[in-house]
Amino acid sequence: MTVSGRLKLWWKHAVIYQIYPASFCDSNGDGIGDLPGITSKLDYIASLGVDVVWICPMYDSPQVDMGYDISNYEDIYPPYGTLQDMETLIREAHARGMKIMLDLVINHTSDLHPWFKESRSSKDNSKRDWYIWRPAKYSPTGQRLPPNNWRCKFGGDSVWEWDEQSGEYYLHLFAKEQPDLNWENPATRKALYASAMEFWLERGVDGFRIDTVNMYSKPPGLPDAPELDPGAPYQVADMLYCNGPRMHEFLSEMNQILAKYGAITVGELPSTPDMARVLQYVSAEAKQLDMVFQFDIVNVGFNRPLRYDAKPKDWQLPEFKEAVARTQNLIKGTDAWTTVFLENHDQARSITRFADDSPQHRVASGKMLALLQACLSGTQYIYQGQEIGAINVPEEGYPLENYIDVSSCLYLDFIRQHRNGQGMDKALTSLAHFARDHPRVPMVWNGKAKYGGFSEEAEKAGKEVKEPWMKPHPLAGQIDVASQLDDPHSVLAYWRKAVRFRKEYADLLVYGDYRTLREEDKSIYTFVKEPPSNGSVKAVAAFNFTGEERNWEKPTVEELKIEEGADVKFMPIMSSYDGKIGEGALRPYEGRVYIASW
Repeated sequence: MTVSGRLKLWWKHAVIYQIYPASFCDSNGDGIGDLPGITSKLDYIASLGVDVVWICPMYDSPQVDMGYDISNYEDIYPPYGTLQDMETLIREAHARGMKIMLDLVINHTSDLHPWFKESRSSKDNSKRDWYIWRPAKYSPTGQRLPPNNWRCKFGGDSVWEWDEQSGEYYLHLFAKEQPDLNWENPATRKALYASAMEFWLERGVDGFRIDTVNMYSKPPGLPDAPELDPGAPYQVADMLYCNGPRMHEFLSEMNQILAKYGAITVGELPSTPDMARVLQYVSAEAKQLDMVFQFDIVNVGFNRPLRYDAKPKDWQLPEFKEAVARTQNLIKGTDAWTTVFLENHDQARSITRFADDSPQHRVASGKMLALLQACLSGTQYIYQGQEIGAINVPEEGYPLENYIDVSSCLYLDFIRQHRNGQGMDKALTSLAHFARDHPRVPMVWNGKAKYGGFSEEAEKAGKEVKEPWMKPHPLAGQIDVASQLDDPHSVLAYWRKAVRFRKEYADLLVYGDYRTLREEDKSIYTFVKEPPSNGSVKAVAAFNFTGEERNWEKPTVEELKIEEGADVKFMPIMSSYDGKIGEGALRPYEGRVYIASW
């Protein structure tokens, strides 16, 4: 569907703030973040200009994958609080004009969920078909083998786990403690909708971030994946189990429930490089998802098939520009919508990955990336700590044993088992740059307080405070909230300014069409934002991705696609540097925005 204008809806120009409960704020001193801790910081979140708070899984869980292994959709993980605490959080957020979005994790459950316990109890149990079970294959010599050669998303082993009790394998695309649900079974889907969705919608939740939204429909026959990693026993199979034949049927069915409540949705859409296929999920006419997370940008610099095998900074700026363009152009001439994000709970810190986290440049880098996000079309997402310029933990002084995320641990196990331990130094360098542990390191509220102020309120109340569940950030004394709250030159102050700026110029920045200029420039990123329909005003943005001053020329009428001879005026409206907006050369890690009119 093509559109001449663009429908404006509140959630399109909203700013959504993502919280990882274990690492946000500890209210009782047990070293684990919790729901009352989140509630205590709602005024701080609102002060950023946030419209929606997205909370990562807070459901009851054995925490093998930090809550993405759910054992009860209708209760809270006890260290986080109670169902009443969650209801209080929803109510208090609404009182401040903010909405609440939860994570909807429905591709798999925990192996401790009562449904799976029943399913594995025997082959003739009524819930056996709620999960995906298959008999073993056997080699010519009689060796028992998994049903196919698919590689697990975590580590390099099989997606199949042998269950001795019932004598079959079950499928787990992720950890073996996360068995995949069988969406082909209508009874399974009905139970999921009631327990995971309607239970929370009835309690006032306003929407969902839907985990692994394209993995529910598995290919008929579960065929082997092609051998892209020669000699490896198991192969990457994303192209088979993502975007299966019944995905859109399932999402349409889900949407009928969500629509009753006016709930907003954002789907996690990995392994979908074809934009035509992405459009099938987010076309307004299709009525499936409001928006999706595409991973083109955050995957820049990763390695295939094992992403942690990548070298840090092994990318060039044109690759980054191309990735941004793919996600931005999704809405050009369509009725679709897109998202803007550089960080989340699964991605290392953006300053470290895409700019410069050295003491000399990290503040400038944080401001530049904040302005970059402000200028891109789509719904904007901020991950906790991003607003204070949080960076990865440094490689030195943060040893391998501090990396406790399941994907980090399984990667290290893979090196020990399949590479005989060769390359552990390289592995540490890679994890120091890419690991999912970095965004999960506890939020630093006050660098002068114990453990970075993570449990500061409990300490003030005279409670004994335990060390946080993850080792605190070694640079807590340098990058924290308290020192930035009243500092007009801080990254935090700039994020607030950038959010206001984005909303002030929403017609161009949020709803405008994006077009890259000078794609091959390896130092400066220049793009234009223009109205979906003809107009005589455009925004021009330029970002210096180097630590040196760089000359920059304003776009020509040809680049702006304005008729030759037009008298174009450039009005500077925003810079990531303080003071008067400069002209000409861009300073190190400076972003700058102009309004071009004629």
